[in-house]
Amino acid sequence: MLSSCCKMTDIMTEGVTTCSDPLFNELVKSRTSKVIKTLTEINIAFLPYESQVYSLDVPDAFQSFYSPHKTQLRNPLMERLAEQIATLCATLKEYPAVRYRGDYKENAMLAQLVQDKLDAYKADDPTMGESKPTKQNQMQILLYTSSNETSQSIKYETSGIGENRVKEVLLDEDDDLWITLRHKHIAEVSQEVTRSLKDFSSSKRMATGEKTTMRDLSQMLKKMPQYQKELSKYSTHLHLAEDCMKHYQGTVDKLCRVEQDLAMGTDAEGEKIKDPMRAIVPILLDNNVSTYDKIRIILLYIFLKNGITEENLNKLIQHAQIPPEDSEIINNMAHLGIPIITDSTLRRRNKPERKERISEQTYQLSRWTPLIKDIMEDAIDDKLDTKHYPYISARSTASFSATAVSARYGHWHKNKTPGEYRTGPRLIIFIIGGSSCSEMRCAYEVTQANGKWEVLIGSTHIITPTKFLMDLRHPDFRESSRVTFEDQAPKEEERGSTHILTPQKLLNSLKKMNKPDEEASS
Repeated sequence: MLSSCCKMTDIMTEGVTTCSDPLFNELVKSRTSKVIKTLTEINIAFLPYESQVYSLDVPDAFQSFYSPHKTQLRNPLMERLAEQIATLCATLKEYPAVRYRGDYKENAMLAQLVQDKLDAYKADDPTMGESKPTKQNQMQILLYTSSNETSQSIKYETSGIGENRVKEVLLDEDDDLWITLRHKHIAEVSQEVTRSLKDFSSSKRMATGEKTTMRDLSQMLKKMPQYQKELSKYSTHLHLAEDCMKHYQGTVDKLCRVEQDLAMGTDAEGEKIKDPMRAIVPILLDNNVSTYDKIRIILLYIFLKNGITEENLNKLIQHAQIPPEDSEIINNMAHLGIPIITDSTLRRRNKPERKERISEQTYQLSRWTPLIKDIMEDAIDDKLDTKHYPYISARSTASFSATAVSARYGHWHKNKTPGEYRTGPRLIIFIIGGSSCSEMRCAYEVTQANGKWEVLIGSTHIITPTKFLMDLRHPDFRESSRVTFEDQAPKEEERGSTHILTPQKLLNSLKKMNKPDEEASS
């Protein structure tokens, strides 16, 4: 778990050593116990994914929470999640007020469990959450899903740089360029990589053209082998940017235009989409578009219409040539509270009001802003409706206005001075069922725009568009996967048989026993 946070050498540099139980017992008995300065137990039941992103690494929580056939698994799962969230707060030395989205009873149960765990940690450590007085920190337990895609590690062929070979590169917090680029638009990434490489080349007195290619980097490596580490880093990001652009210029460009119009309900000029069917039909009929991309288009169309008739849904599935085993993804979205099948007699669900972001500069193909960003901003400005996002018991911003916030733990290997750590209030977001990269980006954007508050976001696991649809396609959503209490009970022994028996088969077998051998064998 510690290796996810930092390298073992970084821990040793700070004078921290991990100790197993057998080793601890040996230390107690030995003479070295007299010279050990201190021993501290650190509860870490989460994965630091990025500097402001965490994961509980529980991907099966999606099915346990949303499948109607797995309801018996929710209570033990919520106990586990609550403990993990509590260790996050304990690691950060935070004792936050807990809020939750009140539309779902499971949220209230999980929020109360988190509060109970935090109270237990607070009882053990009364100083938890206490430092200099600042505005109250908040934690919100939210039920929300969204989709966007990125990668934390890549494999690519190093053509143009020495021998052609497949190279795997880890993109982590040690890569300053990755930290700068990972949540930016592809257009900005291409410009930023080229500019950074040009600045580096100028500082080393290496000449580069206006647009650097992989071949140019290869030549630079031959001339300046002492800078192989730095140039390899630029090579990684230049290759990644070029690969993304190739995908974008293929089917992604056309797909994004339709997706953004459906998600926004308006086109790039701000005009309302009058005939969305005309926009989606060419995508559904295109054989070059993958099945999952077609499913996403159909789902976006359904969201825009706030539900469609079963007849229209069957026509869309037929036109898109979606296999039956994949079409269940669309129907399973209803388990997340999304209206899929509806008719004129049913009352349509009210969509949440969204903030107007006309003044914000956006690209035409990335106009959509995740709902979680509105929630983050309203929580910081204390504008969240307490009816929809209530606090647990009497804990609120009013009663905890003097609760303190400490500097963030972690990043020991960065050798930061005390002045470099953030000491302002925090907003900690937890999403049940998966967090997307577009939602992660919102945490950084809100933190940067606000200046005082730091937003941390996390979930049961990290999702991409494909992972999200695969979660919805999981067998746990089928009736055959229904779990009963008998299924969960421990079995004394495993039993087998020569064949599976039904009442009818048993009767037929008994009848054959009363017949002559030849007739029975036939």
